[in-house]
Amino acid sequence: MCDVKEIKNYINGVFVEPKSGKFIESLCPATGLINAKVPSSETSDVDDAVQSAKQAFYGWSNTSPQDRCNIMRRIADILESRLDEFAQLESQDQGKPVTLATSVDIPRAIYNFRFFASVILHETDDCTHLTNPTNALNYVHRMPVGVAGLISPWNLPLYLLTWKIAPAIAFGNTCVAKPSEFTSVTAWKLCEVFTQAELPPGVVNIVFGDGPTAGEAIVKHKDVSVISFTGSTAVGHHISEVVAPLCKPVSLELGGKNAALVFGDANLDDCVQCCVRSSFANQGEICLCTSRIYVDSTIYEEFVAKFVQRTKLLKVGDPDDKSTNVGALISKQHWEKVKHYINIARDDGGKIECGDGVEQLRLPQRVKGGFFIQPTVVTGVDDSSRCVQDEIFGPVVCIMPFNTEEEAVKRSNAVKYGLCATVWTSDLARAHRVSKKLEAGTVWVNCWMVRDLNMPFGGMKQSGIGRESAKHSAEFFTEAKTVCIKY
Repeated sequence: MCDVKEIKNYINGVFVEPKSGKFIESLCPATGLINAKVPSSETSDVDDAVQSAKQAFYGWSNTSPQDRCNIMRRIADILESRLDEFAQLESQDQGKPVTLATSVDIPRAIYNFRFFASVILHETDDCTHLTNPTNALNYVHRMPVGVAGLISPWNLPLYLLTWKIAPAIAFGNTCVAKPSEFTSVTAWKLCEVFTQAELPPGVVNIVFGDGPTAGEAIVKHKDVSVISFTGSTAVGHHISEVVAPLCKPVSLELGGKNAALVFGDANLDDCVQCCVRSSFANQGEICLCTSRIYVDSTIYEEFVAKFVQRTKLLKVGDPDDKSTNVGALISKQHWEKVKHYINIARDDGGKIECGDGVEQLRLPQRVKGGFFIQPTVVTGVDDSSRCVQDEIFGPVVCIMPFNTEEEAVKRSNAVKYGLCATVWTSDLARAHRVSKKLEAGTVWVNCWMVRDLNMPFGGMKQSGIGRESAKHSAEFFTEAKTVCIKY
């Protein structure tokens, strides 16, 4: 049974209760029991956080890059010393296997602070000389934008929150962040790390609550200069409408319906192993997960057989068990949504090769009240099925055959999303040719989730706007001023 944590907002370096005195009950997805009581923050709480960030901005923006770097490295060091603690909390909070939190989520959060701490020590700006008819020197001066509004999702709670906080404060901004109300515990504990690392009060403020109230107040606040949001496409549309009249820069990392294209010359064993991981990692609750696999018809039957065989080896169960591969979905509502899409697949004539409704799900007593779904493989549906078109965000993947390269590319592009794709082939020319044609912000060839924060990340079409990388974060979280001096 989880100990119930009573979370408080973190404003101006101290923990404070929401002014309303109201809290949201956040459940442990693996047990269905209350895990935390999360502040139900309102506009007045956000106002206090923004005011704190405004007051801290002058001092922080005038702190040298070296001093900012030192503080961020201390944050990373402290977080690393508490890695196991944070991994356990994130597993309880989000439902993922503790091994995944230990090996991926928390290490990446640590890396985010270290990476951007280093980046700010090596930034350069443009400079040009004019010699005719006037001798003049032009140079670019970059300055932080002010208070950044940062809204992060529930699927990779600490990883994605720190991916926003780290660049924002590295480039001299202060911020008001709002994690998901479903997964707030690690963000709350991160505030302890900020205090221990002697981050000046007000540089990072975190308010907890739901999107329509706390999130909306951040987006609309006149003193919040930029908005960085990761979440659903529907909410991204709403944020775009809200900020348009305010002329606020906005970065939106939204949904995905990512395809893998498997050609006949692929290394099948490596491909199957990686595609199973890319389909079902974190219960399929990663925006980059593969949910459509198009396979050359010459190897289709063999691929499906190997894929299903490997999928059946995945263990669904208690996230605390180190042998568990697949944990619980985030909530009962999301569990019902994923089950609904599996039923749609059946109604559309699809065959459930393995997973939900095919094998019996056996769970330990401790987690029998949790929101678990077995990794489910669907064949026999066509591209018009909602299972192929909609973002399910769960452990469900559709596998379909193709006959030609042109067909595979066309079908891969025939959805409204364009976040990422993977290509499996041993033909280098094909790898370049197909990658260029795919409408996706990131294309992996013979791999998945290999990340370099120097490279731009973001989606096309309904998967969002804006890019995140060392360079793009520098541009998003700073304003460029041109200075021209005649000499």
